[in-house]
Amino acid sequence: MYQWDFYTVLQSFDLFLIGLWTTFLYTVGSISIGIVVGLAVCFARLAKLQSVRLLARSYQELFRCTPLLVQIMWAYYALPLLTGYSISNTTAGLLTLSLYVGAFYSEIFRGGINAIERGQTEAGLATGLSRVQVMHHIILPQAIKKMLPAFINQSVIQVKNTSLLYAISVAELTYMTSVVNSETYRPMEAFTLAAVMYFLMLFPLTQFADRFEKNLRQSD
Repeated sequence: MYQWDFYTVLQSFDLFLIGLWTTFLYTVGSISIGIVVGLAVCFARLAKLQSVRLLARSYQELFRCTPLLVQIMWAYYALPLLTGYSISNTTAGLLTLSLYVGAFYSEIFRGGINAIERGQTEAGLATGLSRVQVMHHIILPQAIKKMLPAFINQSVIQVKNTSLLYAISVAELTYMTSVVNSETYRPMEAFTLAAVMYFLMLFPLTQFADRFEKNLRQSD
């Protein structure tokens, strides 16, 4: 019978907190950058120039159709060989996470904008508004409401995606859990505690997303 010993693991609880804080920073940082990237790619997909649309679509498919772990490893190990410039694991991790989530955000944003009837754009233009004004004052306020459930769900997934930075030794929660395990030789307790911490982070977010989506359906 396995004898659980959380006391030994909890003596290194400060390492878990460091990992949790790093996970939080990478999540917030990559989501913030990803929103900017996603908006830029979204509007590129909606551009009139076919070359711009093709470039944006190529970026989306590249990041959405390859595993994030492979992208992280490629950015850290292969990119320096191609460019001749070294890149830290923290930079490679943040860059890859941001570009990855940006590809998904861009499609979420585009879907929300395209869900608005084209007649509203035409009506706005008929009143003398520019396309930018129509987008800002008419389309986006409605589109944001439609985007939010998918945006929140993708952001929740992004929290879990940070655990893949373990592969390049970024000190996020999964990596620090492995450090604790190497010091205590208590993998069951260490990874169980990590799972509980991930759950406590993500469960409120998933509940908020579900409740928000339910309220959104009821208001329609």
